[in-house]
Amino acid sequence: MSAGTGFDIAIVGAGIGGLAAASALLKAGHNVHVYEQAQAFARVGAGIQQGPNAVKVLRKLGLEPRLRELAFRPNSSLNRQWDTGEVTWERELGQFVEDEYGAPYLYMHRGDLHAALASTVPVDRIHHGAHFVRFESEERGVALHFADGRCVKADLAIGADGIHSVVRRQLFGDEQVRFTGRVAYRTTFAADRLGGIELDSSCKWWGADRHIVIYYVNPRRSEVYFVTSTPEPEFAVESWSEVGDLDALRSAYADFHPRVQAILEACPAAHKWALVERAPMPRWRGDRVTLLGDACHPMTPYMAQGAATAVEDGAVLSRALEGVDHSDINSALDIYESARKPRTARIQQISRLNDMDKIRAEIESVYSYDAWNVPLPSA
Repeated sequence: MSAGTGFDIAIVGAGIGGLAAASALLKAGHNVHVYEQAQAFARVGAGIQQGPNAVKVLRKLGLEPRLRELAFRPNSSLNRQWDTGEVTWERELGQFVEDEYGAPYLYMHRGDLHAALASTVPVDRIHHGAHFVRFESEERGVALHFADGRCVKADLAIGADGIHSVVRRQLFGDEQVRFTGRVAYRTTFAADRLGGIELDSSCKWWGADRHIVIYYVNPRRSEVYFVTSTPEPEFAVESWSEVGDLDALRSAYADFHPRVQAILEACPAAHKWALVERAPMPRWRGDRVTLLGDACHPMTPYMAQGAATAVEDGAVLSRALEGVDHSDINSALDIYESARKPRTARIQQISRLNDMDKIRAEIESVYSYDAWNVPLPSA
């Protein structure tokens, strides 16, 4: 294809990163199709945070007004001692963050963010039930093969297929993720189950070897979310749908502040999944194939930047491909990779430490980032 006419782009995976990339690339004039293994999207009961760095991307995708209506925007987020409840750090949010970094900090239901992103991609561009198997490099592009026998040709392919990315495995071989020895219990439930329990707008309760994060996910404060980081070295099931044992969960936090215990008592059910990670990767791309989001920089959730950095990836990738000729696709992918790797590797490394002071020191660089305007390196 000649410069400026847009490329045929295939994205494997319709999660938050894949849909954000599709939206950005469609706006840039490319012919984009997304291939998703699931038969339909499901509204998984989980909360998500989008810092100003992510909201700046979502703004240009036309989603900010919708997300402001759906999301909760607290004035601050508290960090408390697990037992006494003493506030050890109050992180200013609300209008302060918006004034300081040019966009709000949003707490919402993950399903609401996913649905908003999906609304920016025409339904005929999202192909469900597409179980990706392998790709082949061809003279002028990539052929993607799926389990049902279909073959899709594209100028370039993007693996946005998560931490167990099949695209990544074909590019760089099979490498097992590292289980951290910790699990996350998480759920959303109706706030009226709390029976008048006083709840901070957003709070992380820090224990010696575990923590729990609790916040509202909508402006009506009608739904509560919590997620834990709990040591369970014998558990290694990575499933969004694995049901957690409430007695085990409550027992794990039995010494925490009475308010935490009351919230766990009010919880009707929770899911549980193993927290895993990978080290930063030296390369992300092959021949006209690259990775995005958890496929190339999975991270622990302690800085709430996993989805946010995936959203950033889509914006930067769309910029790197701007005005590029077909013969220069790989050079554009190198620019994308060089622009993103130092930032995502840094966030991966700091997040895994789960250290309050180190996280606090990163706020300026994380929130001030603007994926649409950050300078891109040369090819």
